[in-house]
Amino acid sequence: RASRALRYLPATALVMDLAIITGVMVVAVIGRARLDVFESSADTSGSVMTVGPLIIAGWLLTTFLLRGYRENVFGAGTDELKRVFNAGLVTAGLVGVGCYLAKFPLSRGFFGLTFLVGIPCLLVGRLLLRHALHTARRRGALRQRVLIVGGPSHVDEIAGVLAREDWLGYDVVGALTPEMYPADRTASGIEVIGNAEDLTSLVDGAAVDVIFFAGGALDSGNQMRRLVWDLERHHVQLIVAPSVTDVSSERIRVRPVGGLPLMHISPPTARDAASLGKRAFDVLGAFALILMFLPLLAFVAVNVWAHDRGPVLFRQIRTGRNGQVFNCLKFRTMVVDAEARLAELHAEQAYEGGMFKMKDDPRITRPGRWLRRFSLDELPQLFNVLRGEMSLVGPRPSLPAEVELYRGDTGRRLHVRPGLTGLWQVSGRSDLSFEEAVRLDLYYVDNWSMMQDVSILVKTVSAVFTSRGAY
Repeated sequence: RASRALRYLPATALVMDLAIITGVMVVAVIGRARLDVFESSADTSGSVMTVGPLIIAGWLLTTFLLRGYRENVFGAGTDELKRVFNAGLVTAGLVGVGCYLAKFPLSRGFFGLTFLVGIPCLLVGRLLLRHALHTARRRGALRQRVLIVGGPSHVDEIAGVLAREDWLGYDVVGALTPEMYPADRTASGIEVIGNAEDLTSLVDGAAVDVIFFAGGALDSGNQMRRLVWDLERHHVQLIVAPSVTDVSSERIRVRPVGGLPLMHISPPTARDAASLGKRAFDVLGAFALILMFLPLLAFVAVNVWAHDRGPVLFRQIRTGRNGQVFNCLKFRTMVVDAEARLAELHAEQAYEGGMFKMKDDPRITRPGRWLRRFSLDELPQLFNVLRGEMSLVGPRPSLPAEVELYRGDTGRRLHVRPGLTGLWQVSGRSDLSFEEAVRLDLYYVDNWSMMQDVSILVKTVSAVFTSRGAY
């Protein structure tokens, strides 16, 4: 069975919140005594001793009532953070109104510091707890046993996502398929342990913690309702996984109508990714980064030139938005005749298309290795951003030869400007397969948002310093 420690996640979060709130209140008392923005410093320890325990208890109780300690909010999504944030706002409102009605002389400085510092600290604490949970799951702990019910193709689709996103902590132990599918295993190798109609009798024997209902699992809504009743005493989590993948939560709205939960999916946001707002963000951001990195740009240029007296910049034809080609700028990291030696390496590596990357590429120069390790070779692309050929964030700019090999939906990558960084870079860069890189790029195109761009830029800093997938 899954680790029993999962049951203690709510209690762990509660203890952590208690420690954070208490610590923040102590800091608020000390900070208020040293603030110079008021007419005089004040000793608030007396009033805090009276109202402090009530604030702590009320804050924790509000978080509990807003379901901030339920087991199903931990580990993924923004629901947990929203509940913690809303609990802080509600508590602040109740404390303010309560002190006003009771005419209690609570220090304004203490009140402001407590909630202005406390709410962000609680959010950071939950993010750190989530990071610890993801790390433990990747190492094989705190995982849950999963049974998938549905048609074989749907089972394989769900199992593929769960295997790819290992931080979710789901281990697929088997599948249940409709009676019309007699095979012992699905196409991807998931063992079929029975028929969907036998779900209730097989749950205990499989010792599962979570049941996924995929497409083709049941014949009707009434059958689902009866199964939920039958599984009520088995203490398993039920998840319905519709045949919708790679759609961000911002584009999904679930609205129950007449007892029927309807999923509304907003159109893709590729057009928004070409908006004036994003362009303004790119220009201002690129200009600021160029000014910031100007000394570094000069230092790198001198090192590249001094190594072999060759060109400092490498210009390569890439394909941009709507198939328009442009000269993509990079600091040169390879020998001067690197392009001439490419065909030879293709033959050695049995290259069949897609992105060509190899570790220990013999064409890379000595300064080129550390430039690639920290992605400094891509800094000149900031000028491509200023010229409107690229964006700060977007799909990887493709070679024309790669574009010619595009099949099916891959061409949607060209609906937006290519990016200096993107989901592919913060997810592993060269360690990713071509198919996985395309999937991430398509997700970005269809689900663009300004907040996602900001998030990717922040994650890029971590990706650069860890050098994951950089070669």
